Amino acid sequence: MKKFIFLAAAVCALAVMPSAGRASASSLPECDGKSACLMEANSGEIVYNKNQCQRLPIASVCKVMTLNLVFEAIEDGRLSAEGSIRVSDRAAGMGGSQVFLESGGEYPVGSLIRSVVVCSANDSCVALAEAVGGSEEGFVDMMNDRAAEWGCADTLFANCTGLPKQTQYSCAKDVAVMFCHLITHEQYFEHSKVWLEDFAHPGGRVTSMTNTNKLIRNYSACDGGKTGFTNEAGFCLAATAEKDNLRLISVVLGGTTSQKRFDDVAALFDYGFANYVNMIVLDGTVNLNERLPVGGGKKEYVCVRPERDCLVFCERGSDPDITFFVDLPARRAPFDKGSRVGCVEVYRDGLLVDSVPLVSAERAERAGFGDSWRKIAENWGV
Repeated sequence: MKKFIFLAAAVCALAVMPSAGRASASSLPECDGKSACLMEANSGEIVYNKNQCQRLPIASVCKVMTLNLVFEAIEDGRLSAEGSIRVSDRAAGMGGSQVFLESGGEYPVGSLIRSVVVCSANDSCVALAEAVGGSEEGFVDMMNDRAAEWGCADTLFANCTGLPKQTQYSCAKDVAVMFCHLITHEQYFEHSKVWLEDFAHPGGRVTSMTNTNKLIRNYSACDGGKTGFTNEAGFCLAATAEKDNLRLISVVLGGTTSQKRFDDVAALFDYGFANYVNMIVLDGTVNLNERLPVGGGKKEYVCVRPERDCLVFCERGSDPDITFFVDLPARRAPFDKGSRVGCVEVYRDGLLVDSVPLVSAERAERAGFGDSWRKIAENWGV
């Protein structure tokens, strides 16, 4: 049965007042780039945009989608993270940013991914694309299919590297959406925070890699990003930062200098952290006031709790109307502690923002003959 409930201490902990040392509210930044977008990663809500849907070349930032598909292939078993890839002549011959792969050489998948994330290696990018898609062309079809699936209506890929090619474009909003998906792959962060590292080749040769995302060192909350540059695209950057339960995605396209793109993205992060907050409205360790009716069990009811915390994004200092719908149908015993038994829908100002599974906080054991007899006796007052 679905029930409407108001805020209750056992359900919600709205500890959202700014603490000492937090940034004060700031005004909208001015971005040098042609296009920009600031998005909250969990909700996808956009809080700043400048020409966010303008179609522009994005250079190597297109590798955000390339990495998404590579991580998906690993997670569904089509590519082994512990396996290796034999590099084709075509992959080894790619220009631009590269780690100078040897044609015919065998390279670990993890090392190739790391080189794409850290130093935007085009040769590694094509080697991975060929392994996942059969060919770069087949992989590009997968990129465009996924972009369409994610609602990226202003994106068209023509290659997996971002090297200049006709009819290839995206926009700040679509890049932010793609980056939101990328950071759901935990393996990404194993590579994104590396600053300086050597890339080993089969014969013992070494290529030095330096992270192209300077914010890894210069912005303490930043833990990932992807740069891009061509004469056509200008200086581009998509990056993510997290502070106080709030993760932001910042995208700037078409910057006039390398430093200005970093300054712009950092300014957007500052604006977001100063003006917005993620409130913890459901604590995954706290039982709800609502209890689950149990049929055929030793207990008539068991306690339930959210399977995870629920965060609601809102403007700092605001007082949003947070309400809940609890769907908790009766269950028959037995079932284990931690079993999913229902869900709670979370609304901010009347709009659905999350749906969190509810789990049993205790085991529900089936009633035996003795338990049933005791209940009968209690009901009859014996």
